[in-house]
Amino acid sequence: MAMLQKNQLNELAEQMDEEIIAWRRYLHQHPEVSFHEEKTSQFVYDTLASFGGLELSRPTKTSVMARLIGPAPGKVLAIRADMDALPIEEENTFEFASQNPGAMHACGHDGHTAMLLGTAKVLAGLKEHIRGEVRFLFQHAEELFPGGAEEMVQAGVMEGVDLVIGTHLWSPLEAGKVGVVYGPMMASPDTFWIDVIGKGGHGGIPHQTVDSIAIGAQVVTNLQHIVSRNMDPLENVVVSIGQFTGGTTHNVIPGSVSMWGTVRSFDLQVRQDVPKLIERIVKGITEAHGASYTFRYEFGYRPVINEQEVTRVVEETVREVFGAEALELMKPSMVGEDFSAFQQKAPGCFFYVGAGNQEKGITYPHHHPRFTIDEDALVIGVKTFLHAAFKFLA
Repeated sequence: MAMLQKNQLNELAEQMDEEIIAWRRYLHQHPEVSFHEEKTSQFVYDTLASFGGLELSRPTKTSVMARLIGPAPGKVLAIRADMDALPIEEENTFEFASQNPGAMHACGHDGHTAMLLGTAKVLAGLKEHIRGEVRFLFQHAEELFPGGAEEMVQAGVMEGVDLVIGTHLWSPLEAGKVGVVYGPMMASPDTFWIDVIGKGGHGGIPHQTVDSIAIGAQVVTNLQHIVSRNMDPLENVVVSIGQFTGGTTHNVIPGSVSMWGTVRSFDLQVRQDVPKLIERIVKGITEAHGASYTFRYEFGYRPVINEQEVTRVVEETVREVFGAEALELMKPSMVGEDFSAFQQKAPGCFFYVGAGNQEKGITYPHHHPRFTIDEDALVIGVKTFLHAAFKFLA
């Protein structure tokens, strides 16, 4: 392994650049939403099979695992990429825009898959230099709870794995940068539903009603007290209502309103406390006004928490390969990611590869119908994976 120099790995990655971009564009053109990645996973499987030297399997119906086992014993490193698209109608007009109505790669998973394919091809060609094993996990259904990561873990893909890494192309970060976060990185995305049940009636005779809209509005404003007054101000917590529905016209007070919201947090105790606090507020407000309620809470993915030593190696890799100016030590984000399922089985690090570019007009946020990435970022992701792999297995 010592025989491989930094510039050799970089050259191998750069030679793959056009092929990686072509894979990304093909995947972008043929997106499939969560749990429906039949053609995507078959494309990945067939592409991996063409490299030779890999042991391939299908842990679940629409996921793929490739194992590269070197001639010398050593650690087992898993590298993960997600493959699913979003149920969004694409508004981009470039030639490789989505051909599947109502589906779009609006979060960069096409790029993640292409980067891991590129990494697998380079490492498959260097099999004699591998000490231990590299396990490539092509995951389905990151975007839709209960998620594909947990299914893959249940199928045994992490058995014997010593450490796991993964990346996310990140449009808020300029291409050329790599973002590293120590410790808590992404929050647990939990979901809740509230119905406020009052008594409907005429908008001009409100005293004969139990106004579900007025009561529901109080619920929304009082839920903000959970973060501002019930939580330690040093804790990272978000409570947001994303949907509030009720009523059919201007002069009828509806009998009920419905709310749909999200809670984001990192701490296990906070995560257990918040649903109790939500229900206490809803119960108190509805009782005070003669209404009733229903409440449902669903725990989503666990928070992504990066292990110190694995993260240190990723940071060291970025500094050595791209220079200190490329490294961005970043704060935690309150978005969610099911990469956390793999981290329950082995210490891991999830990192960002910058994919935005102001000069090229690549500025749209993730999940936007005009989202895209700077394709110059793809080879940066591959180089990071390659160099990190040899560092971890050395």
